Amino acid sequence: MRPVMGYSYNATRSHHHQSVSLLEVFFSCGFVLHNSSCLTSPFAVSCKHEAMPPSQRLLRMMRPCTRSPGHYHHHHTPLSAIVPASSRNHISTTSLRRNESNDNDNDKTNNTRATPSGTPGTASSSKPRARKPLTQEQRDFLSSALRVNQTGELAATLIYTAQIPPLVNAHPHLRPLMAHMYEQEAGHLRTFNSLITRHRVRPTALYPLWSALATGLGWSTALMGREAAMACTEAVETEIGEHYNNQIRALLEMFEGWEAEGYEVGDEFRDLISTLRRIRDEELEHLDHAVEHDAKEARPYWLLTSVIRAGCRGAIWTSERV
Repeated sequence: MRPVMGYSYNATRSHHHQSVSLLEVFFSCGFVLHNSSCLTSPFAVSCKHEAMPPSQRLLRMMRPCTRSPGHYHHHHTPLSAIVPASSRNHISTTSLRRNESNDNDNDKTNNTRATPSGTPGTASSSKPRARKPLTQEQRDFLSSALRVNQTGELAATLIYTAQIPPLVNAHPHLRPLMAHMYEQEAGHLRTFNSLITRHRVRPTALYPLWSALATGLGWSTALMGREAAMACTEAVETEIGEHYNNQIRALLEMFEGWEAEGYEVGDEFRDLISTLRRIRDEELEHLDHAVEHDAKEARPYWLLTSVIRAGCRGAIWTSERV
């Protein structure tokens, strides 16, 4: 990971102590998603607080987090073989949600800028600031983050690849939505394939296992019906949204530490934060779509979503290390 490894970080990994506990997030998310009467279409430009989409509430509960061709490609079935091009035009609401939350992100990042003398809020006009070398802990964190993100996006594309044929055959009106979500996940996978190749990050050793499990999950939930397939998306995206929030929070704390000491945060790190914000927003958009399309009508809902979420947490923990 040579090109990125020009920095380091003396602060401890305090984001684990500041973040909301997993149990609290689990029950809070469950309460939010259970009150389906409060939900509105994610395509609405504005809504009352009580009609806020579940992804917005998930982000509010996780404050102060932010909103915003590689070598290891997976040879999945091309989308063109599953969904015709004429059905791929689906409206994205990502920009609506991102505009509401990125203001806080930009303020948090910009207000921590410092000169070499340590004066906040001003930029150096005399000479460029130095860049602090990464510690081994920070190198390991960045490597594991890219590895687990690439694994998760691979799994997402395989889930949709398995779900689309039976689901759109039974419910043709879902074809544009499924095509939209699949194409976004395929774009995420291309992004992380490129990043792990550029920075020489080892992909997970459990690549074949996660591929088989993701395909099985997508196929089985699609056979259970439309509601179960949407409940699968809801459960997966809830965990993935929290996962990306934790990564963004950790990176922002790292940047604040550097800037407080008068060091420069390179453009490559800022681009990484921007990429993670964009991908997180699109994942939470999928959560809104799933709830809108009757994910809560799946039977048994709580058992199904609980098992899937537990599996996601286990896969994330394992892929960060193996």
